[in-house]
Parts: sequence; C-alpha cells; structure tokens
Amino acid sequence: MGKNNTKILITALVMVVTAAMMIEEATSIPICGVNTNDLKKCSPAVTGNNPPPPTPQCCKVAKAANLECLCPYFTRSGLDPAKIKALGTNCGITKKPSCLP
Repeated sequence: MGKNNTKILITALVMVVTAAMMIEEATSIPICGVNTNDLKKCSPAVTGNNPPPPTPQCCKVAKAANLECLCPYFTRSGLDPAKIKALGTNCGITKKPSCLP
C-alpha cells in the first residue's frame, strides 16, 4: 500500500470511530429527569444475586431522577423491586416511589 492509500485509510478509520462515538452519545434519551445512558450507571447496583452498593455517580443519577415517573419502567424491566428500594436507601433517598413495596 502506498503512503497516500495509508493516509486515506487512517483518515477513514478516524472518521468511522468519530461517527460511532457521536452515535453512542445520540442514543441517550432524556426520561424522567435523567438521560438513559446515565441510568446505566446504576445497573450494577440493581442486577445480579448480590449487587454491590451503588456508586456515588449512580446515587447522583438516582437523586436527580423522577423516581415516580420511572415506576412503569421499573415494573416492565423485570428488576427486583427490593433491589431498587435498596438502591434508594443506600443513596439516602427518603421518598420512595409508590410502585415499590
């Protein structure tokens, strides 16, 4: 491959990577006061048999979210309500949404 072809290939690769990064950012949808990508920060704390405590970043998201608005998503997600409730407790959220026991 000549030098010009290598430069074109590198330029194309950089453009593809940049586009992929932009698409990832674009897939975040605001819902109930937070972006869906931010909600992923709490996934480890509400999944699995023995989830770890929520991270400070997760708690920041949980405190910013309208939890009552998220109730339909909680019930459709198949997540254990007890784990979601524990996340709120561990993050210091005192007002529990009506959909949690």
